[in-house]
Amino acid sequence: MKPWPYPFWIAHRGAGRLAPENTLAAFRLGAGHGYRMFECDAKISADGVPFLLHDTTLERTSNGQGIAGEHAWAALSQLDAGAWHSRRYAGEPLPTLEALIRFCLANRCLLDIEIKPTPGTDRHTGEVVADLAARLWDDAPLPPPVLTSFSVKALEGARAAQPSLPRGLLLDTLRDDWLDTALRLECTAVVCNYALWSAANVAQVHAAGLRALSYTVNDESVVRWLERLGTDGVVTDRVDRFSPG
Repeated sequence: MKPWPYPFWIAHRGAGRLAPENTLAAFRLGAGHGYRMFECDAKISADGVPFLLHDTTLERTSNGQGIAGEHAWAALSQLDAGAWHSRRYAGEPLPTLEALIRFCLANRCLLDIEIKPTPGTDRHTGEVVADLAARLWDDAPLPPPVLTSFSVKALEGARAAQPSLPRGLLLDTLRDDWLDTALRLECTAVVCNYALWSAANVAQVHAAGLRALSYTVNDESVVRWLERLGTDGVVTDRVDRFSPG
């Protein structure tokens, strides 16, 4: 396998559930707990600005309405993305991906950027996210962001735009061609729902020269089991429970 310069522990959406997900407040809190690699979700606005949001729609994690990717960034930037979580974070805005990348570079943190395209924009979102990540990270003395996605088309777009950036195929089921797909996309990692891993398929991934990562791991017994299997990293909500040191 190629060298893997990333830590075992990755903080989910900044700080898991302790702060409003995918906001700069969450990434600051995760960094305060000692985490040095973060997972985030990125999509693009109607006018092409990459920003952080997990869902297709705005209602769950902001005071906005409708499909997020159908709004221009000027409107999205005015939304409250913190009050849904708690009064402490009321007024926290949606951040751009550029703002998060600059935060990570300033604090020497690493990124797993999950490409979360609005339906119908998969390849274009992959291209835009990859181009921004490559431009901002250019010449940084840190390992580059890992671009992950459940969308094959998004990963194809990322590879076409910036082939040198590492990619990871996200899986919630093990379809018959899962490993062939990861290899065709020239991925460096497969990122599974942790329950899908076994000694056999971890060995398959490693034999193919790829890394085996898991989401979203919040139980210590599961962590120990994944360590025994020889997996290479976990994404966790419990930044308050697990020490990344």
